[in-house]
Amino acid sequence: MTEPAPTTASSLVRVDYHTFELADSDKRVPTGFDTSNGLVFSLPGQVVICTGISAGWVTVSVEVRRYPPERVDTDAWDEIVDHSVETTNGALRVASVMSDTPDLPVLTPQGPGTYRVRVHARGRDTAPDGAVDEPVEEYLLIVWPADRQPGRIHRQSGHYGAQLRAQPSRPAPPVPTTQGDDDIRRRMRKRLQRRRTP
Repeated sequence: MTEPAPTTASSLVRVDYHTFELADSDKRVPTGFDTSNGLVFSLPGQVVICTGISAGWVTVSVEVRRYPPERVDTDAWDEIVDHSVETTNGALRVASVMSDTPDLPVLTPQGPGTYRVRVHARGRDTAPDGAVDEPVEEYLLIVWPADRQPGRIHRQSGHYGAQLRAQPSRPAPPVPTTQGDDDIRRRMRKRLQRRRTP
């Protein structure tokens, strides 16, 4: 079957806290930090890509395909990992944690389900842990529909990635337990009544 021309685009993407994301909604949950492959990890509807810089801008190119690419370009990149992702609403996009969503296409045009993303990275050793005004890191994300599979590493040659892989993964912080809105409103009314009472 012939592959239609893939949808491609590039944009600058804001990085904060050593990450940018792929997300299918504005609601994000604490993810912990899985450093096992040193590049990418995910939850349903949320994918985290680990950057060398702690803050600043990176160049992100995307290629949305219907079928997997026939070859892997290992010569031009420091790290390449295939990772299975799940989108709950079919609108997975590149996103910044602390900035507006960049102008890049939806990565999952076939709708909700499981996809494969091949994450390519280079330049993470240029300014590790730094804050940059001009991009020094580049990422290429190739996405296609596919059943869930174990991660596949095509290349791991960066020092920063090796440092991440050597660290233990950190679990997600506990989600604070919240009381229902009714209980909160009731307590607020009691406080207001106490203040009004002479």
